[in-house]
Parts: sequence; structure tokens; C-alpha cells
Amino acid sequence: MTNDPIALQDEERTRCEVWTRVMGYHRPVSAFNAGKRAEHADRAYFSEQPVGTTQSSNDPCETRRAAA
Repeated sequence: MTNDPIALQDEERTRCEVWTRVMGYHRPVSAFNAGKRAEHADRAYFSEQPVGTTQSSNDPCETRRAAA
């Protein structure tokens, strides 16, 4: 087995639609107006950790916070 990375051309990719919960129901982010999209982009992401555990450095939420 080889460890070569998989390379895809843009036309080979499948579009991923992101949904989020807004006002008690789920909606696709692509259906948001400009103001709601900006609000969605400004949201803070977090993860809860049980008492006595430490947060791993592989947490994608931590990467987003660090980049902001």
C-alpha cells in the first residue's frame, strides 16, 4: 500500500452543503441572507471537556479559535 496523497481536480469534487440550527430548526447556510452569513461566520466554536480531562491539540475547534 502506498502513502501517496489523493489529488482531486476541482471538477471531481462533490459540493458539501453546510446546515446549521437557527431559531429552533435546521437550514442550509447557502440559503442565508448576507447578514445571517456574516453572523454565522462570526460564531464562536467550542467543545466541552469532561472534568479532569485536557483538551487535545488535534481539536479542529481550537484551530479555528487560534486562527481568528
